[in-house]
Amino acid sequence: MKRLLLTVALCVAASSASFAQKKAVKEAQGIAKGATPDFTEARTLIKGALENPETKDDAQAWYVAGFIEDQQFSSERTKQILGQQPNEPVMYDALIAILPYFKKAYELDQLPNEKGKIKPKYTKDIKSILSADHVYYFNGGAYYFDQKDYKKAYDFFNQYLEISELPMFEGTQTAEKDSTFMTVQFYAAVAATQLGDSPTAIKALTRAKDTDFRQNDVYQYLAYEFQQAGDSVSYLNTLEEGLSKFPNEDFYLMSLIDTYIRSGQNEKAIENLSTAIDKDPNNSQLYHVQGIVYETGFKDYAKAEAAFKKALELNPENIDSMSGLGRIYYNQGVNKQGEANMINDSKKYQEELAVAKDLFKQALPYFQKAHEMKPTESEYMVALRGIYYNLNMGPELEAIEAEMNK
Repeated sequence: MKRLLLTVALCVAASSASFAQKKAVKEAQGIAKGATPDFTEARTLIKGALENPETKDDAQAWYVAGFIEDQQFSSERTKQILGQQPNEPVMYDALIAILPYFKKAYELDQLPNEKGKIKPKYTKDIKSILSADHVYYFNGGAYYFDQKDYKKAYDFFNQYLEISELPMFEGTQTAEKDSTFMTVQFYAAVAATQLGDSPTAIKALTRAKDTDFRQNDVYQYLAYEFQQAGDSVSYLNTLEEGLSKFPNEDFYLMSLIDTYIRSGQNEKAIENLSTAIDKDPNNSQLYHVQGIVYETGFKDYAKAEAAFKKALELNPENIDSMSGLGRIYYNQGVNKQGEANMINDSKKYQEELAVAKDLFKQALPYFQKAHEMKPTESEYMVALRGIYYNLNMGPELEAIEAEMNK
């Protein structure tokens, strides 16, 4: 008999606890939609219900949690509509909190009841609220983007996209992949690139790259993020794909050329440089880069010399090509002088030395002009000191050494 009484007492206690939590849920909802809502109090009440074992799996509790946030959001948004200044951080903090609660409520609302039937009670309201609020997630993202709070901007843009793709909205206007959706997808990706988190950025950019909205920008961002992540294969693939989609965009071709040069793929570098030159035959810098590849990659000084000369023909003030051409002659002069020093025959030694001196003479005007244009560049002064020394130009040697010792 005592055991029976104890069992009944425990059942009554459990029932009372469950009733108390359900009452708290209703009370929280009532406070939130009252004439003078106390959202702090409403949140406190609903927090307890969400944590209590009796109501933590109750669709109503999760629905009310989202409802409270929507009420606060709507309260601030109404001020905005009336031309008053809303508290934007409060407004958007409430908005960003809605979706997680509603997703959980929707999930629980789809479960069968005690009779095995699915009879949603809150799904209609959830869909109505999320649909009405949808565009404001874009606004929230834009607000935080302007504030340079890119993490929050990314979260808002992401929630906009997530709502569009929820199964509950399939076939509705909310799910349409319209121009607004494409814009949000792009700016979500841009915000992600500002987080210093390449995996997140790559995920967002990959999602956006097949959307017909600023694809060129997306591919360039994506290439950069793969490079930052050290994924050289994906970086190269993105550049090649970008070049095929946007053949008139210099970024891809020049980046590919740079990649091939850095990785020692000189044949590919020259091949792509030829393509670039065909497209832009008056671009001095392309010939300069071609000269660099022939000089350092192939050690083909004749072709390097021709490329640097063409670069200077197109742009006589191209100081890099100027020093490049000087360097071709100077280095060959140094090599020839080294060969001469290995010759024991006096006549042949003098002949080879004369060739070396002639190369130093050819290098001289280019380094002199480069030094005039950029007098503090040590590379040019070092080269001039070597040339003056090898050509026995004593006064000039003293002058350049004095400059170097300043």
